[in-house]
Amino acid sequence: MSDISELERRITKALDRIRDGLMAGQSGPVDAQDESVDLRAQLEEERTANAQLEERIRALKERHAAEIETLASVNSGSEERHTALEQALDQLRQANDALRENNAALRVALADGVTDADMINEAMQAELEALAAQQAADAAEVDAILIELRPIVQEAR
Repeated sequence: MSDISELERRITKALDRIRDGLMAGQSGPVDAQDESVDLRAQLEEERTANAQLEERIRALKERHAAEIETLASVNSGSEERHTALEQALDQLRQANDALRENNAALRVALADGVTDADMINEAMQAELEALAAQQAADAAEVDAILIELRPIVQEAR
């Protein structure tokens, strides 16, 4: 009989464990299911946030590329203006050098008492060229300044 009571006790314990497992199993899948739904919702929210961030990054890259193109075109325009200004200044230097040489020759001729009409004409021509070169250099410089000021004025409006 003791074997029967021992077996009965073991069977009762096993049935209690099965009942506890079934009770835990009934609440377990529902909790797991709820947790799975919550996790899927969180995953979907993260995917949406990720997609929004990727869109923002794409927009920023496009805007950045456009800004780079604008700056590159402004820079190339600045280089062209700088080159034009350098050329005008070179012409001015050359005209001034020619003017100095002619004036020096004219002074020497006047000191010797020689008045040569051709020499006076060359001096006047050199002076006119120097004035024209100076005017071209001034115009190039003014253009460069105006181009640099234009964005500042537009931004102020």
